[in-house]
Amino acid sequence: MQVSFWSFIKAQLAQVPPVEKHDLTGKTVVVIGANTGIGYETAKHFATMNPARLIMGCRNREKGAAAVGNLEDSTGFDKAEVWLIDLCSFASVKAFAAKLDKEVDRLDILVSNAAVMPMEYATTEDNWETSLQVNYLASALLIILLLPKMFRTVAMSTSEPRVVIVSSETHQNGKIPDKAFQSASALEVFNGRQFCHPYNHLEIYRLTKLLTVLLTLALTDHLPSDRRTIIVDCVNPGFCYSKIRRGIHGVLRVAMMLLLEKLLAKTAEEGARQVIWGSIATPQEGVNSLKGAYVSSARITEPSDFIISEKGKQFRDLVWNDTVRILSKVDPRVQATVEKYLRKGDGI
Repeated sequence: MQVSFWSFIKAQLAQVPPVEKHDLTGKTVVVIGANTGIGYETAKHFATMNPARLIMGCRNREKGAAAVGNLEDSTGFDKAEVWLIDLCSFASVKAFAAKLDKEVDRLDILVSNAAVMPMEYATTEDNWETSLQVNYLASALLIILLLPKMFRTVAMSTSEPRVVIVSSETHQNGKIPDKAFQSASALEVFNGRQFCHPYNHLEIYRLTKLLTVLLTLALTDHLPSDRRTIIVDCVNPGFCYSKIRRGIHGVLRVAMMLLLEKLLAKTAEEGARQVIWGSIATPQEGVNSLKGAYVSSARITEPSDFIISEKGKQFRDLVWNDTVRILSKVDPRVQATVEKYLRKGDGI
């Protein structure tokens, strides 16, 4: 389903339903990118539900500590923890996953929220374009490395753990060039200088958000279908006030963004309500309807026409295999996890 500009405006101006509430006693919740914006507001909502552990994944220790202090002051919850993770570094992601495997007994909710939108082309220490690594590859790496812990949680729980990937309605405008279908590696096409120049931050951002929706569906495709398992969904929080756009420069660009925010933006707290809904709600259609779901406006909706098309399904398989191949070189546990916990797809 393609969303028109007028539908977008209507959704932005619509009243956001109250936040969903559940008792999370005894459960462990992890929120990545939790020191600011939607991530912080999501963690703040979780803090009111009494989780046994609330782990706030942050890149900067000082900012993370300040966020924990603010959260405790506003909610009274004193069990939030700051764990360092930098999605610009695969080594940092691997260290975070290893620490969680060692120190946490269970993982009930994982919110993959961190994202960037740099204005200029840059690469990480791992030689990937920054948006592509942070918004997609590093997030996929973290999710896959934490699947064994979540499967162990399935065995000790009556509910099904959830992975919630924060996506965006901008995925509707993500474009996949034909050469990505024809190349041995679509992700390496996206990483190439030829694809990234001239650098268009919006196009790259939309592409990475398209990849997150494809990841949601690919993971769901490969999860067991004959028994209780993990629920993976993705959430569109809507157009919210966000520091992700703090790098925008140029008088006209800044003025247009300020005007759009003034007229249409929701607060980060309102966006976080959508993330909470994807994390704990039970839709009228039943909890199984959330498997692979794209959530927007506190309901399950169709993603873009491309994603539900035959060509989109073909690309989903292609990019999943590519993702597993690339990340298995980063950490051999990726391949081991795929083989042990996920149904094998073609080429894996």
